Amino acid sequence: MFAVYAAEPRPVDPLSALRLGDRPQAPAPPGWTAVTVRAATLNMHDISTLRGIGMRAEQYPMVLGCDGAGVLGDGTEVVVHGLVNEPGWVGPETLDPGRTVLSERYPGSFAEQVLVPARNVVTKPPSLAFAEAACLPTAWLTAYRALFVRAGLRPGQTVLVQGRERVGSIATAMMQLAAAAGARVWALAPQGQEDSVRRLGAHEVFTDDAALPREVDVVVDGGVDEASWSRSLTLLRPGGVVVCAGYRSGATDVRAVQHALHRLVFRELQLVGCAMGTTQDLGDLLAFLDRTGLRPLIDRELPLTRAPEGFAAMLGGEVTGKIVFTA
Repeated sequence: MFAVYAAEPRPVDPLSALRLGDRPQAPAPPGWTAVTVRAATLNMHDISTLRGIGMRAEQYPMVLGCDGAGVLGDGTEVVVHGLVNEPGWVGPETLDPGRTVLSERYPGSFAEQVLVPARNVVTKPPSLAFAEAACLPTAWLTAYRALFVRAGLRPGQTVLVQGRERVGSIATAMMQLAAAAGARVWALAPQGQEDSVRRLGAHEVFTDDAALPREVDVVVDGGVDEASWSRSLTLLRPGGVVVCAGYRSGATDVRAVQHALHRLVFRELQLVGCAMGTTQDLGDLLAFLDRTGLRPLIDRELPLTRAPEGFAAMLGGEVTGKIVFTA
C-alpha cells in the first residue's frame, strides 16, 4: 500500500528521512480492525519521529501519522483514536504505563489503510467532514481533556491560554473550545499575533503576563517548561488549576519554584498533567462539535502524495491551524 514514512532518524535534516512509496500491510490481528484512511493530519510528533526523538533505530522504517478518519469494511465512517494500549489493559487509556501512539510501535495513518484495535474507532458524526474529523484525535483531544476533564472548566470562568513563543495547534483548539463553551478566554501570545488569536475566540490578548488585570480560574499550557509552570501558578486565583498539556526543556529558577510551591500549598492550587485523552473524551468532543457547529481551523489540505509540502510548511513555521492529508 502507498504510505508516507520515516526511513531512518535524521536529527539535523529531518526532511531528508521522509519517504513516499509502497509499504507492506499485514492482516489485522485478532481484536484489531482495518480503517481505509480518507484524511489524516500532521503533528509535531511526526517531525520528532523524522528526527529520531523517542525512537530506536530498529523501529525504522516507520509509517508516520498519529490520527485520522476513514471508513471500516462495512462502510461505517469513523475517527481513529491514535493512543494504543497494552493488550488486556482495563481502565482509562491515558493511565496505561505501556501505552503508545500510532507511528511509534505500530504503523501510523499516513497510508491507504491503518490497523488499530477495535476499541480505537469512534463513529464519525455525518455533520463532520473527514478532513475536519481527522484534526481531532491528537491536538483537539488533548485540548478538550485539558479544559473540561482535567481543569473542570465551566461557563463563565476565565481561562488563560499560554502561547508566549508560538500559538500551536493545542492552544488554537483550547481557545476555540473554551469560547464555544461559554468561558472567558484570555490568551498570552507573541507580538504580531494578537488579531489572529482574537479571531480564534480570545476575548483579551496579552503579550506579557504581568499585564493581566486579575487572577484567572484556569491556566492551560500546551508547551510547559521547567520555569513556566511555576510562573503560571502565580496567575491563579485561590483554588485555581494549571494544566500542563505538553513539555519542552527550559531553565529552572529555583527561587521561583520555591515561591510557587508556597502558593500551591497555601492557596490550595492544583497543578495537573494531560496527555491526549480517552475514547470517551473523543466521543464527547465529536458530540460537542456536532451540536455547536464549532470546527477546527484547517491551514491547508493536500493529497498524501504531496505530504513533503506540508512537512516543509510546518518546519518553516508557516502554519495557522492543521495541515490535512487526504486520500
